[in-house]
This record gives sequence, structure tokens and C-alpha cells, in this order.
Amino acid sequence: MRNVAGAAVLDAVGVLVFVAIGRASHDEAGSVTGFLNTAWPFLTGALVGWLVARAWRDPARLVPSGVAVWVAAVAGGMLLRAVSGQGVAVAFVIVATLFLGLVLLGWRAVAALVRRRARTA
Repeated sequence: MRNVAGAAVLDAVGVLVFVAIGRASHDEAGSVTGFLNTAWPFLTGALVGWLVARAWRDPARLVPSGVAVWVAAVAGGMLLRAVSGQGVAVAFVIVATLFLGLVLLGWRAVAALVRRRARTA
């Protein structure tokens, strides 16, 4: 259960870091309400990815868990932003896809490498 909670926290932190950097780069960093308004679509999308992939069974797996969480965070996040009247400019979609891919897949790739090295040691 600890691994599941840790994985969920890593995913959430990755999304929140994305939001914090984005808001800071647009001089919008000060408002907690604005931060949460930006974060909820991506956090919700990531949660949907967890549910679709049943990621709790093996949350550190790159495929299917990581890919499902990543795709759902981006696609679901953008869809929820659009229906809630928030912007979904093409450049933003590209940046979100790349950054969230880096963090949501990145920690899983590092975990796989560590597991592989531990087995061979």
C-alpha cells in the first residue's frame, strides 16, 4: 500500500510542479485559488488515468500505468479546461504534454532502472 500512496503522491507532485512553473512563468503565482483552478483539471485527468489503468496494481510500471496517467492527465486536463472556460492554446498543449510526460513517465523510468539494478546486484 505504501508504494501505491507514494506513486500517487509522485504523480500529484509532478502535476502540481507543472502548474506552479506555468503560473510563475505567466506572473500568476500568487493566488491559491488560481493555482487550484489551474491544477484541478490535470489532477482529475491523472486520477482518471489511474482508474482506467488500475494503476494501483503496479503503479510504478511505465506501461500501462505511466502512459495511462500521462495521456489522461493531458487529454482529460485539456478537455476539462476547455469545458470550464480555461485556455487550451496549442503551445500550452505541447508544453503540458512534454512536461507531464517527463515527470509522470520519468520517475517510473528511474524506478524501473533502480529495480533492474537491484535484481542484478
